[in-house]
Amino acid sequence: MGLLSLGTPLDWNTSRKHNEHIRANGIVQLQNIFLQHKSRRNDHFYWGDEVEYMLVDVNEKEKKARLAIDKDYILDDLNDPEKPELLALSVDNNISFHPEYGRFMIEATPLRPYDGNLLDDYLYVEENMVKRREVSQSQLPENVVPLTLTSFPRMGCGVFTSPSARPIGPASQSLFLPDEIINKHMRFPTLTANIRKRRGHKVAINLPFYPDENTKLIDDSIPKRDLFPSDQEPFLGAAKPGHVYMDLMGFGMGSSCLQVTMQAADIEQARYLYDALAPLTPVMLAVSAAAPIFKGFLVNQDVRWNVISGAVDDRTFVERDLEPYQGFDLFGGLDVADLVKAHIASLGGGRGVNGDKLANAYGDTLMHTLDSKPIQKIPKSRYASIDSYLSDEKYHSSSPYFQKSYNDLFSPINKKAYDQLIANKNFDEPLATHFAHLFIRDPLVIFSELLEQDNQIDNDHFENIQLTNWQTLRFKPPALYPSSYGDEELAQKPGWRVEFRPMEIQLNDFENAAYSVFLILCGKAILKYNPDFYIPILKIDENMDTAHKVDAARSEKFWFKNPYKWKLDFKQFEGYDLSWFDRFINDGNDLISSNGVYLNGYCKAKGKVGCVHEENGPNEVRLTADELINGSECFPGLIRMIIKYIEEELLPSTFVNSYKHCKDKETARQMIALQSYLALISKRAAGKIPTIARFLRDFVLHHPSYKKDLKVSDAINYDLVEASIAITNFDLSKPDLLKQYFGDELFNYLKARASGIWTPK
Repeated sequence: MGLLSLGTPLDWNTSRKHNEHIRANGIVQLQNIFLQHKSRRNDHFYWGDEVEYMLVDVNEKEKKARLAIDKDYILDDLNDPEKPELLALSVDNNISFHPEYGRFMIEATPLRPYDGNLLDDYLYVEENMVKRREVSQSQLPENVVPLTLTSFPRMGCGVFTSPSARPIGPASQSLFLPDEIINKHMRFPTLTANIRKRRGHKVAINLPFYPDENTKLIDDSIPKRDLFPSDQEPFLGAAKPGHVYMDLMGFGMGSSCLQVTMQAADIEQARYLYDALAPLTPVMLAVSAAAPIFKGFLVNQDVRWNVISGAVDDRTFVERDLEPYQGFDLFGGLDVADLVKAHIASLGGGRGVNGDKLANAYGDTLMHTLDSKPIQKIPKSRYASIDSYLSDEKYHSSSPYFQKSYNDLFSPINKKAYDQLIANKNFDEPLATHFAHLFIRDPLVIFSELLEQDNQIDNDHFENIQLTNWQTLRFKPPALYPSSYGDEELAQKPGWRVEFRPMEIQLNDFENAAYSVFLILCGKAILKYNPDFYIPILKIDENMDTAHKVDAARSEKFWFKNPYKWKLDFKQFEGYDLSWFDRFINDGNDLISSNGVYLNGYCKAKGKVGCVHEENGPNEVRLTADELINGSECFPGLIRMIIKYIEEELLPSTFVNSYKHCKDKETARQMIALQSYLALISKRAAGKIPTIARFLRDFVLHHPSYKKDLKVSDAINYDLVEASIAITNFDLSKPDLLKQYFGDELFNYLKARASGIWTPK
């Protein structure tokens, strides 16, 4: 959630008067950031991760598992300088704890970033994650467990919190979630209320029911209540037949995820890295899928992304180009002249900015709010996939991969902001478009004490807009610093970074370390081998829809750049599959005369009938997650690129230059760990072990008390949480459960490691 400002947050009706002030000054601050850091070069590749936990109260006596909403005090304790012993638990273990949207949530990151050039740091990630969980658990009662569940199965179902609370709160007006689940910092209830007030009605999230024998067409959990006018919304069209209906930000922002951020050498490298990672975002969402249950129902999708997208969607009816509910305002909470509304009403209404009645009556010139912001059709929520590439034209200056045609999505911009940026020589067209699109949004929370800022040293106005655009990737410029800072001082501050945001959280620290390490090594391999992964943005959007499907990682195909157009020499990756680790660690008859590790080739299918991914083929092809990550007999996948990078860049030079086999036990241990991380991703992509979503879905479907009605009862939920705890703790008293979840090979590795035993194969 970023840093929390101290001060007085403004209600929407007051804050909207200052929207243009925030945008105008935010653009100035952005320009000053670029001016201060434009010559920054050769920054070190540091990176970090963010893990989000849910505090779950497990009542063994009553067989109930509920979200603990009264244990958020541990965040204050573990960050309080006046409690040095508790603060030391965080600092001494290199941990930083942060608040999240839910009172039942905590976020933890490494206090200091990891060094992307050090092999040891990749193996330290899991150790740090284990410590985070241990430290947080040490400050909680035994019955309250920090779990890394992506979505809590019974959130919004009757009594699901501990202590119990009723959904009657004025901030949310939710039919299902009490205000008590919201973080007590005033930013969060204000954010919740302002989204509703700007939109002019509550958010409406509808997920399709999973089909089963007793599936109903209607969400029978929707109560009839007469506490707020918004209580009638589900009966006016907000709730869709055949779908689970949810009405609050908390259903999305109350879910957990895994994010990683990496620092590039300079702005141009960061732009290429951003673009190259973009096509991977839907694939990694699918491979990390962990959310098949919402509001006590099995749903016909596997991930959380569209839930959060809907949960923070502050667009009005006019911006979504939709007819309003009966009796609701087309413009929601936008500050629009009464005269405009009256004329539209006299015409019998009008459907959005593209509606004929509206356009014919006023044209474009009158479609503005009172602060002169154009009222535009906005295709996406604030929480969505990216809208445009940043371009590699300066990074690969001699032969860039980017083409303007790849930015084929209709992406509205703030024309005023765009013109300011394009007039500044530090912004080319793709960069100006990227930021001008972010600035079509209104600030959602404004603190009165922060209205007036020094644009030379403050950047809160820019971050107010930047941090409330939650996309699959975030391009993160440095902050502003006093002009007295020299180049050496600036070099010690965070530089140009890329945040990878779509992955779902995993149950076990081994898994979260594996996904983090895989993604960062993928980024490092991209920067070393410079593949061309560009495809049209619209195809990435199509892939995001695909990633939501049940078992998408195993059963679906994703648009990706034709591997024969990656601009890579496939032969340099021959032999770098997962068996490379075995051949590196163990001497044997696989040596060739030069004492190098034998490379088993793989491009045997090239030229054969049926090998469709040829040089003269289409620019984009459909690949399974298995093909993309593991490769095929036609082309290398991401894992081969990563393994080659490990050999060339992370192994001590003595291994690379003197001999090809490991002669050191510690390095062997590290290689086995990396192999196991990559094996987890490989097996999930190939469908050899289940995603968490598949595991949870099967758990419910095969539970003895399941009635084939999609409903996850208290009893099922309790057992599911107990199983999740066993997986989290790698509880060897439940070997069958662990084998089902991890598969035999990874189970045996983790069992040996848990026993303090590891042996190279």
